[in-house]
Formats: sequence, structure tokens, C-alpha cells
Amino acid sequence: MTDRAFLDWPFFDDSHRQLAEKLESWCARELGDGEPADVDAACRDLVRKLGEAGWLRYCVPAAYGGVHEALDVRSLALIRETLARHDGLADFAFAMQGLGSGAIALFGSEAQKQAWLPAVARGEKIAAFALTEPGSGSDAAAIETEAREKKGGYVLNGAKTYISNGGIADFTIVFARTGEAPGAKGLSAFLVESGSPGLDDSERIHAIAPHPLATLRFEDMHLPASALIGERGRGFQQAMATLDVFRTTVGAAALGFARRALDEATRRALTRRLGEGLLADNAITQAKLAEMVLDVETSALLVYRAAWVRDVQGRRNSREAALAKLHATDSAQQVIDKAVQMFGGLGVTRGVPVERLYREIRALRIYEGASEVQKMVIARHHLADYRA
Repeated sequence: MTDRAFLDWPFFDDSHRQLAEKLESWCARELGDGEPADVDAACRDLVRKLGEAGWLRYCVPAAYGGVHEALDVRSLALIRETLARHDGLADFAFAMQGLGSGAIALFGSEAQKQAWLPAVARGEKIAAFALTEPGSGSDAAAIETEAREKKGGYVLNGAKTYISNGGIADFTIVFARTGEAPGAKGLSAFLVESGSPGLDDSERIHAIAPHPLATLRFEDMHLPASALIGERGRGFQQAMATLDVFRTTVGAAALGFARRALDEATRRALTRRLGEGLLADNAITQAKLAEMVLDVETSALLVYRAAWVRDVQGRRNSREAALAKLHATDSAQQVIDKAVQMFGGLGVTRGVPVERLYREIRALRIYEGASEVQKMVIARHHLADYRA
């Protein structure tokens, strides 16, 4: 049984505790435990179900069908942790609705918000976020996709890759170079509708944990002036601000994977015979379980502190979010690896929960800022504080 004592921590209020309990019951009732044969169809169905149940309302502000006046990171983190513990694809579907529409919620025009956010909250429109390119990943300032201004709008040329929901999204937030200045200062964000002439999203990417992923190619694609999100030349800042909100929740998803691995390993230890006793009686097993508990508890503290700093203190939490994502994703990899080891050969058998978790966790140490990037962020903040 998953430990729920963390809900009593002072990071939360009663609305968060009620959310966690209601979502836990919904997940137990509505989510399966296995990999679907058709990932695209399963993801579309999950978005629909999450929308109908009201969970996607946490992805948008209240003015556009959401629950909270502004995005509440503690709620987003609790939802991602719970969904990830039950079903990695459900977590993916929820997360992308938030990340994919985040730039609109934070910086979009009133017309853009009205046109897209209510549909995101209802699960009627699927969102995507396109920052990564074949030649630029963590180095977003090296983006080459170009949006050249033309009478009445822009012409988009270039490519994005490893785009989550690529191929099934109804719209994508695309970051492109508009040339106001070199590097990061010359980027802008655009709302691109799927099916538009000049967009090719047919090249799919098959990762170790099956999710909808694609390469997007833009060839002389015309965008109306209304597709620009916020101010021109502010795309990099918009991308980082969006990631600041959702980076903490990546740590929460990793925490959910780790909790599930700890649950599976504990059940294994209490039921697997070893000699005349149980695996749980073995001192080495007990040491592994203790290390797993420590990693899970530490990650939870870091994740929900980062969310609390954003929600309650109302300040930018780049440092706290980096600490949470780095520790939660890296330590979840170790927790899951220990669980696989405790299962022996069964642990590397396709379809067993710990084997699925082993594949699910790996990408979280890369996307939305790789672990190496988080270390740079943490060190930069630390040195700045020390010098001050």
C-alpha cells in the first residue's frame, strides 16, 4: 500500500488532500495496467477520459474552464505523481495538455485563450510543445527553425524533433527564430494548427517507452499574424517560464514511478521465499528497501517544496525546481533499478510492472532540461547567492 502520510505535510491544504483522494479512487477504477497495442488511440482516449472527469481543468486558469485562478503547481504535481504511479501513458497525456497549452495560458492573447484553453480543459483538443530540433536540444538558443515576416503574417521553415503528441496534436506551440537579436533573444513563439499546409508530421519516433512522438517539418508554412504568442522576440523567456511551471511536475511523475517501484519491491520481498524465510528477512534486501524509502521521501520533500515556493511564496522557483527534478528523476532510476534486481529474471520480463517502469523513467532525466542542465542551474544559483 502506497504511503499517503506525505499528504499531512504543511505544503498542502485540504483541497489538495481531497484532490489526491478523489484522483486515487478514479485511477483505481478507470486506469488499466499494461501497454496498449495502439498508443495513439490510447492517448487520445486518455485525454478524453481525463477531460470528462475534470482532471484537465487543473491545466488551465479558472477564467477558461479551470479550477484555480492561476495554475497551481501543487495540484499539477499531485496529479502527475498519482497518474504516473498507476499508468505512465495517463501521466504523459495529462502533462502534455498542461505543457502544450502553458504558453497560451501565460502569454497568449485573449482570443487565443478563448479559442483553445476551454477545449484543452474538456479534453477536446490535444496540445503539443515544440522546442527541440535535430541540431539543438538543451541549447535552445541554437534553434534554427525560422519564421520570416511576410505581409499579413509569417512563413515558417525548419524542423522540430522528439515532439510529444506529434502526429496526434490539434495544435502545437512552436518556437522559431524571428531575428531580433542573435541567440536566445531572437526567438518567438507561434500557435500552429495541425493539418495546416506546409506541415509534415508523418515521421514518427519509437522510444523505449511507447508514447506518441514525431518529427515535425515546416516547409514555407504560412502563419497569420494572430499566430504569434505574446511579444515578438520573447520566445525564449516564454519557453523558460512555461518550463519553470511544469519542471517541478516532471519530478513528481518520477516520484510516482519510484513509489510504484517501491510498492512492487515491497510486495515481492514479503511474498518471495528465500531459503526457509522470506526475501524481506534478508539483510541485503532490507538495506535496499531502506535506500529506496530514503530516495522516495527526499524526492517528495524536494518536489512539494518547489511547488509550494511557486504557489504560496509566489516567486520564481528555478533553483528549487531544478533540485526537485534532478534528484527525483535520478533517484527514481536507482529505486526502479533496485526493484528490478529484487525481481531477478522476472524483473526484465516484458510487461512486468517494474520492467515497464525501467523503460518509463529513463526519458525523464532528459526532457524538460537534462540532469546536466539542472546541475548548471543549481550551481549558477548557488554561486550567485554565495557571492551576494
